[in-house]
Amino acid sequence: MQRRLLIVGQNRNPNKPGTVPAAGNSAPPSAVVVANQVSKRYGRTAAVHQCDLAIPEGAFVALVGPNGAGKSTLLLMLVGLLRPSSGELLVLGKQPSKYSADILAHVSVVLQDRPLYESLTVRETLEMGRRLNDRWDGALGKIRVERLGIPLDRRISKLSGGQQAQVALTIALAKRPSLLILDEPMASLDPLARQQFIDEVTTAAQDDGITVIMSSHVIAELARVCDYVVVLQNGRVAASGRVQDVVARWSAIADRDSQERVSGLEAALLGYMRRGGPDH
Repeated sequence: MQRRLLIVGQNRNPNKPGTVPAAGNSAPPSAVVVANQVSKRYGRTAAVHQCDLAIPEGAFVALVGPNGAGKSTLLLMLVGLLRPSSGELLVLGKQPSKYSADILAHVSVVLQDRPLYESLTVRETLEMGRRLNDRWDGALGKIRVERLGIPLDRRISKLSGGQQAQVALTIALAKRPSLLILDEPMASLDPLARQQFIDEVTTAAQDDGITVIMSSHVIAELARVCDYVVVLQNGRVAASGRVQDVVARWSAIADRDSQERVSGLEAALLGYMRRGGPDH
């Protein structure tokens, strides 16, 4: 069975969109994502409820929370595939649901099942990426695949899970995005493949100044590389901010509630998810 190749957006506008204006007093001028009281409802059920966020440019964001917390719903709204029921959401200065094509030209997405055409070779997959994206960096794609030892003439169906994940990441990076969104990309990978994948993401983000938002249940891996955190619980933002600030706030909560004092990000994130409420 073939899986659909996800190359989000075609780069028809060579001009990079401007930065997001500050929203209220909380969003920095260089915020890539700004959410003001954003909600997404299905009937009476709120998948995301009154979400406030301001994600700075160049951040490596860990988006964490238990199953059903609203992580995937939030990410789908960021790329314009879902429209918020209420509130204001800006990505790269524009509303994704109204200006999806303009925004997606500068956004890449890698999903959990790494949707690729299994009948294509790696070379053909890269060629498809070139045809769909005007800003496509063919040299980057080819060099990256060869450096990772992935045969260009091998079919996608014959690659390991780790190799398929790296091909999907190559497609995303060769678009030269401003924002890279990763929704559970490491869920089916073994520990070695997970480490290699996240190391590649981190290197690319640092080299090219890409803002990364990664949703994952592998908290230990995220805690090693992220510098910004968003914790969702029951559709609400339980905590968000720089790593050191989130850890410090949870330490204060733990002290106040006579819980064991935490000493690291992983413990703080687990604490927020168990507690379930906002960090105030």
